[in-house]
Amino acid sequence: MNALVLVFAALGVFVIGYRYYGLFIARRVLGINDSIDTPAVAMADGHDYQKTSRYVLFGHHFAAISAAGPLLGPVLAAQFGYLPGALWIIFGAVLGGAVHDMVTLFASVRYKGRGLAAIAEAETGRTAGVVAAVSIYFILSLALAGLTLAVISALVKSAWGAFTLFATVPIALIMGLYMYKLRPGDVRGASVIGVALFFAAVFAGPYVVENPALSRIFSLSRGQLAIIIPLYGFFASVLPVWLLLCPRDYLSSYLKIGTIAMLAVGIALLHPTLQMPAVTPYATEGGPVIPGRVFPFVFITIACGAISGFHSIIASGTTPKMIAGERDIPFIGFGAMLMEGFVAIMALIAACVLVPADYFAINTTSEVYRTLGMTPVHLPEISAAVGEDLRSRPGGAVSLAVGMAYIFSSIRGMERLMAYWYHFAIMFEALFILTAIDTGTRVGRFFLQELLGKAVPALGRQRWMPGIIVTSALFIAPWAWLVHKGDIATVWPVFGLSNQLLSVTALTVCTTMLIRTGKARYAWITLLPAAAMTVVTMTAGYESVMSNYLPNGNYPLAGIAVFLMALLAVTIAVSVRRWFALLSVKVTVKDKFGDMVLETVDE
Repeated sequence: MNALVLVFAALGVFVIGYRYYGLFIARRVLGINDSIDTPAVAMADGHDYQKTSRYVLFGHHFAAISAAGPLLGPVLAAQFGYLPGALWIIFGAVLGGAVHDMVTLFASVRYKGRGLAAIAEAETGRTAGVVAAVSIYFILSLALAGLTLAVISALVKSAWGAFTLFATVPIALIMGLYMYKLRPGDVRGASVIGVALFFAAVFAGPYVVENPALSRIFSLSRGQLAIIIPLYGFFASVLPVWLLLCPRDYLSSYLKIGTIAMLAVGIALLHPTLQMPAVTPYATEGGPVIPGRVFPFVFITIACGAISGFHSIIASGTTPKMIAGERDIPFIGFGAMLMEGFVAIMALIAACVLVPADYFAINTTSEVYRTLGMTPVHLPEISAAVGEDLRSRPGGAVSLAVGMAYIFSSIRGMERLMAYWYHFAIMFEALFILTAIDTGTRVGRFFLQELLGKAVPALGRQRWMPGIIVTSALFIAPWAWLVHKGDIATVWPVFGLSNQLLSVTALTVCTTMLIRTGKARYAWITLLPAAAMTVVTMTAGYESVMSNYLPNGNYPLAGIAVFLMALLAVTIAVSVRRWFALLSVKVTVKDKFGDMVLETVDE
């Protein structure tokens, strides 16, 4: 199949989905009202609550939600063939992920920017709030540990990648000071400055590698990166949102979207053929890259590329505290998810243009590869061009970088730049992931402030700097410890399960909100994806425990998986009870926003 057909298919569905389905939900179902002051206006404090340009906020939100999932998940799922992953990304993003993100964002805006746990408690009851809080803590800790390990894997001993990545911090500080202090509101000028400085840093990377002194400074070990990245997360959590976090994520979105656009142009010029079959035998037998069948593991593995519970944490974390008006909710909530879906499609294409024998040589161990009866085709010459042995480098990052480099270096005039494009892709992946770490850490601080503030009110004060510092440090400590003690193989599988379980929690809470606000006839919009993901995640959890964790003696992961599934069962039970109670209400009342609802709550 020609890769260009898949690109146009995805773009067509996404455009139609946004124009008709997304705007229908925003206007008819949610009833967005731009005359209502958002938290960024009503509660502005210049630290966390800050009215922000819709384009800057789109960049921040997209950068925060699009971490490793849309890049690595589709690459790993390519073992089943290109068709299962493509169908799930295209239709799952429109009908599931974008709905999940937008409705959660709307709910948080109406709840004064509060987090998902607080919304769950208000809508469904204290039990659901506690379950959501525990789920959020688990997923954030596991996610940030897994994401940090992925960044470390990409950057260890990579002077070029580390230099470029670290350069984005001072560039973001310059942009923040310019945009909010020197020339308030001048987004265009800040963008020009930031992009110019950023690309200067990108092109300076090879010179850093060639300079012995600079190369030694930026060729960091695993242990050094395991200290630096959590430390960066701490400062991103403590400093005002306009100074570092928002401008840096906005800046990184240029590279993310720009690189994916370049990849699309490369595909348009080359018309590469997808070498991976539409469906492989591993779809029914279980494969060497992902131990399991296409159902349910393609849904768990692709994760953020189609639907992700992690997004609900961002949509009820930093973004609702910065959105200028409700009119921006569909553009940011629905639109950013579709952009992420397009990234996932491009990652799937980059993996599937590789010859299957080369793909499996990269993504399996040498012992497993010998059992497949395959022989590498182009991988030896690609390894020679890159200057690294690319065999047995599982995890998806290397095969994605090879696929991207293969496409870019096939363009006329770039045939000798395979090594450049490969290292550029590795840096691109690390930057993609790091933007979720900084925002996730800040959201974790919000979560602890809400939680601990009930026992120690001072810690819940948003503007009290000692409380901000203490809660940031308390949240970072556990996932930093996981980074030092664990590895990607032990942390990532449980993150994938907890991630999709949280998406079900968010969708059930949103379903409750729709019923309570008199929109029961539209509740299917969130209820159907919630039901589908419940079946998928419960099946994946059961198969992981019975076929993977217990047979291999991995009892801690088995225990965590069972615990998370039990939390989901409790959430569904209390939600269904709440739905029946609401549906029995016969008289409507007017809430503070002027809408007729079945019951009012404390927003």
